[in-house]
Amino acid sequence: MAILSINQVNKEFQIPTGTVKALNNISLQVEEGEFICIVGASGCGKSTLLRIIAGLERQTTGTVLYENTPITEPSTERGVIFQESRLFPWLTVEKNIEFGISNSVDKLSKKELIRHYLNIVGLQEFRKAFPHQLSGGMQQRVSIARALINQPKILLLDEPFGALDALTKMTMQDEILRIREYQKSTMILVTHDIDEAVYLADRVVIMSSRPGTIRKVLNIQLPRNRNRNSADFVYYRDIIYQQFFKQEEPDFNYDI
Repeated sequence: MAILSINQVNKEFQIPTGTVKALNNISLQVEEGEFICIVGASGCGKSTLLRIIAGLERQTTGTVLYENTPITEPSTERGVIFQESRLFPWLTVEKNIEFGISNSVDKLSKKELIRHYLNIVGLQEFRKAFPHQLSGGMQQRVSIARALINQPKILLLDEPFGALDALTKMTMQDEILRIREYQKSTMILVTHDIDEAVYLADRVVIMSSRPGTIRKVLNIQLPRNRNRNSADFVYYRDIIYQQFFKQEEPDFNYDI
């Protein structure tokens, strides 16, 4: 059974000039342990869809089910990492991470959890540092630790590496794959970066421009430790590229 079931979801916003439709008839099933990347141009509704899955927004019509239960509000079962690190500048690294821990956890357990997740993201020696003393990539590592500390079954990533330089971005992509392997989480990432989607995903969901619809769902049948320069990698990248720019079917077969 799918851990997440999205069925005929539509989303509309009211603005002074009328109604804007952001999402149109979105349906998607996500299996436990999958890494899904949602690819689309800016404004296509992909972040809106992620916020609906997180419980931060409500769809206008349709259903979104987590383990067969409707999503109506945020939950520690679904962690979120945003594009900005959103750290509290007056708190140290360990205090920022502690902020994400459920209030039901006792003080001793909190301390052990913080130590554990600082080690996972490689920031133990920076535990007393403040956000302004960290690089952009390190700040995102703190955000990842804070999102993971309640051990969510689904991790939602809203273009978390978009503001990073190219080399740091690639390092963080490898880091999130390492954490995924360790944590065994289901991950859903939205991005406009085609290479990032091919590198990370088990399946790529390709969305149209607004109102966002699912144009295709593409299985990425490549082994892990993917070579970004290989012919197979370029093959998948070109399929996605054609969906955005050429508006025609590519001249080879692919799985959907």
